[in-house]
Amino acid sequence: MTKQGHTVSSPLPTWDLSDLVKHPLRDFTRLSRQLEASVERLEQLRDHLTPSVSSETFQAALDCLETIAKLSAKLGAFAHLWFAENTKNQEARAFESRVRERLTQIHTRTLFFQLWWQSLDDEVADKLLPYSGDTRYYLDTLRRLRRFRLSEPEERVLSVKNSTGREALDALYGVFTSGLTFRLRIGSRVRALTREQLMAYVQSPDARLRKAAYDQLLTVYASQRDVLGEMYRTVVQDWKNEFVALRGYPSPMAVRNFTNDIPEEAVEALLRTCRSSAKLFQRYFRLKAAILNKRTLSRYDLYAPTRTSLPRISFRRAQEMVIGAYRRFSPQFAQLITRVLEEHHLDAHPRPGKMSGAFCYSVLPRLTPYVLVNFTGRPRDVATLAHELGHALHGLLARDRSLFTFHPSLPLAETASVFGEQLLMETLLNQERRKHIRQALLVAHLDDLYATVIRQAYFVEFERLAHRLAAEGATLDRLADQYLALLHEQFGEALHVPEIFRWEWLTIPHIFASPFYCYAYSFGNLLALALYRQYQQEGPAFVPRYGALLAAGGSQSPEHLLRPLGVDITTTAFWEQGFHHIRTIIDELERTV
Repeated sequence: MTKQGHTVSSPLPTWDLSDLVKHPLRDFTRLSRQLEASVERLEQLRDHLTPSVSSETFQAALDCLETIAKLSAKLGAFAHLWFAENTKNQEARAFESRVRERLTQIHTRTLFFQLWWQSLDDEVADKLLPYSGDTRYYLDTLRRLRRFRLSEPEERVLSVKNSTGREALDALYGVFTSGLTFRLRIGSRVRALTREQLMAYVQSPDARLRKAAYDQLLTVYASQRDVLGEMYRTVVQDWKNEFVALRGYPSPMAVRNFTNDIPEEAVEALLRTCRSSAKLFQRYFRLKAAILNKRTLSRYDLYAPTRTSLPRISFRRAQEMVIGAYRRFSPQFAQLITRVLEEHHLDAHPRPGKMSGAFCYSVLPRLTPYVLVNFTGRPRDVATLAHELGHALHGLLARDRSLFTFHPSLPLAETASVFGEQLLMETLLNQERRKHIRQALLVAHLDDLYATVIRQAYFVEFERLAHRLAAEGATLDRLADQYLALLHEQFGEALHVPEIFRWEWLTIPHIFASPFYCYAYSFGNLLALALYRQYQQEGPAFVPRYGALLAAGGSQSPEHLLRPLGVDITTTAFWEQGFHHIRTIIDELERTV
């Protein structure tokens, strides 16, 4: 099979998905048969899953579950990645729909194990746990969430319903928004652009182009607000109906907290610290206004570059910079991330129909992760490459874990990626002595920190309001008013927010696909900044302890995994350490003015 998405003439790498699936239709049939055989083996064990089950039968059931999970992961990953490389590919879209339906059937048929395990008395479960190996935390998590489980018939109905409900709506949002076209006058020509291409202009040195790009983005999305808004209200209502009304979670956001295994007091401490620290970024925005020779910034200027234009960077040079930054921290880390490139698991070539943004997909413990970026040569693209390869590093270090404990929980999932960005930034600043270049690098870095810390926290604050108001029947205009009010709060007098930004929430995929997901970005970024401060203070002695954190994957709760590093996530004092690091960056920027 030829490489999926491979473009020989392109100077940018595209990925090869044949490590997952070589022939979609043929391999779908083959993997489906293997899945069916494993599911049937598990079903044959069902009558033996009683309170007196033997340790051998229990382990056999776990082996079946892991085999099913691995085969499902392969199919699901290929379907998503094939779709991501060209969302307009009808064959890929049909394949993803077929895979989603098949995996839903598999999940429905295997639900009985999860429900049986959750129904056991603590005494029985405690006797079996020593035989669970590295799946223990996964099993502990099922026990922890058992208070929210429903009966097997109800769980089966919800599993089927979600495949054509919330999950299908998420896919529809992606297809619908990927198909939007944006028109921007550049020079004497009006060009039709994808969102990814359009967003490059919000960082243009030309203020007119920045404004035009934002206006086009928000005008196009706002013109679809009836459809997108109804999608969002449906997501919110579905979330409430299933998780609060049926399962009994105390609040919509509690669903995410329980899933992440994060105490509510930790999340509240994080969000409270972010909200109170918005003034720190307001100080930065006033400083940036002075750098840009403006009295006050507009929201259109949020990501404006300095008057010093940073040069475009070739992909080859970008990869050298990123690998070099990781190598200075740990030669092992550099060696691991190089696998992503050597094994053709990176797709960097932007093209029409390709999914916008960037992500890393860690599929299986012993399989090198896949990375998607849209590389256009901007310095920010180099930081994105460092970020996504950090995610890949996390997966590669956790390769000895079970598939069930391989992935880190969401709050820890951003640790390695943000830490990698810090390594890159330190490398760039250490190599650069020219004041105006250092200033431009620091501004770009602080722009990213705003986007991944404060901005994400305020998305969650909006979601908290939106889930409550939508349940009360609030109009889309009311939701937009609340979003705009939160923008005014986070920017204060330091930045003017035009009225059109009230519709910006329609452009945020995460609030549609994964409610309350975004605080994981704030969590991961501030955690990584705090850990980076430790590294600066401790030097090489920090490296093995940090490596052990990443190698643990998701084998224990975030609280437990962070304990050896002296971290207490329930206190505002800890989160303030991350903001202290941001303050030092702003101080350094101030010295360049």
